[in-house]
Amino acid sequence: MGVMKRFEQRLEGLVNGTFAKVFKSEVQPVEIAGALQRECDNNATIWNRERTVVPNDFIVELSTPDYERLSPYSGQLGDELSGLVRDYAKQQRYTFMGPIKVHLEKADDLDTGLYRVRSRTLASSSSQPDQPDPYQRPAAPQSPGGYGYPPAAAPPMPTAPPPGGGRPPALGDRRPPAGPGSMPDAQVRRWIEINGTRHQISRPTLVMGRSTDADVRIDDPGVSRRHCEIRTGTPSTIQDLGSTNGIVVDGQHTTRATLRDGSRIVVGSTTIVYRQAEG
Repeated sequence: MGVMKRFEQRLEGLVNGTFAKVFKSEVQPVEIAGALQRECDNNATIWNRERTVVPNDFIVELSTPDYERLSPYSGQLGDELSGLVRDYAKQQRYTFMGPIKVHLEKADDLDTGLYRVRSRTLASSSSQPDQPDPYQRPAAPQSPGGYGYPPAAAPPMPTAPPPGGGRPPALGDRRPPAGPGSMPDAQVRRWIEINGTRHQISRPTLVMGRSTDADVRIDDPGVSRRHCEIRTGTPSTIQDLGSTNGIVVDGQHTTRATLRDGSRIVVGSTTIVYRQAEG
């Protein structure tokens, strides 16, 4: 059973249906869970062949209406989201510098249904079961507030290679390794669906926009001539190309995001669904 499915079942099974009315809110807990997984992928830092570090401290910013709906359950929801991040990291063979924490905060600049995830890597003062002592160190200095999305840089590398490993890679090398559930790139079919029309992705990049030169033309006044592009890989990503109105991926304003089967991309007033399958 997948990590996300187990998370959904745990939410549904909470005592007295605590989350029943929460699911009617604009932002769904499952959407936040997907955003946390993407945050781990986008900020994974390879230390050596055996160790890829991801953030362990997360803040989920919500609009005032969504925060008011979810905050009464922030303790239970934070525990469940932390458990999901832990399960996902185990599946992807990621590790942490300290205990996992997920907090909810109110952001006045967000409209209902939109949210923003910020993260950082914090080292614990004591050894954790999945964090051997040789890797423990003080938390890296943070900018004011300690958070930033998207992150400005990967967490600092140790001054010496970790025991048993070679030299740590350069700071710019943030590609996470293929996890157990990853599909070999050559065996994956990719496409997007726009208003019921399927567009195959058969090249490394697919540019979408209002221009007739775009690979997929979107006739929408809110879409720039070259609005964004999908870059195939493991995982595939979407990148904003300096558009006027930006992109929203699974409810989150961003300039770059990891894509999974079923990811919903909004450009202008147009919704694009990214799909991928084996074979």
